[in-house]
Amino acid sequence: MKRIFISVILALTLATLLVVPALAAPPGPTIVDVAIAVNSDGPYAGAFDTLIAALGTANPAVLATLSGNGQFTVFAPTDDAFEALGLNPGNIGTLGQEALTDILLYHVARGRRYAEDVVGSNRIRTLYRGFLFQDGGVLTDNLGRDANIIVTDVEAANGIIHAIDAVVLPYAP
Repeated sequence: MKRIFISVILALTLATLLVVPALAAPPGPTIVDVAIAVNSDGPYAGAFDTLIAALGTANPAVLATLSGNGQFTVFAPTDDAFEALGLNPGNIGTLGQEALTDILLYHVARGRRYAEDVVGSNRIRTLYRGFLFQDGGVLTDNLGRDANIIVTDVEAANGIIHAIDAVVLPYAP
């Protein structure tokens, strides 16, 4: 019953996200644009292939939201973080679209939160409608698993990206 209730809330959230933030693109590169650019060149080239593949596999509302006009903070897992779960760009779709969408939404918070704002918070509400708990730059998910924030304050027109070294999970997939 709880899973059905959460699914209904998620469906309503996705419907809202699809309509509201995607109305117009912000001036300048979006979170998605920046993630692709960082993954294409420089010291983090190829470090976010699985995350980018996940964005293309999840519900299109997630991609629309992160490309839209709202302000968001994304905790972006590296390829090594996904690999620790046995996931890579070639098999990320095996999670199924619903679970993948839930997991991605659990990595996104409303608002533009710089590192000092994140570290100053004990808990962060995610778009999945759950919380990440934070202590000293370490995020803890609903399963008690930790993810360290390893790169901070990557700017985009519609938010901030922080790279993390583990995939945070709202529930066991």
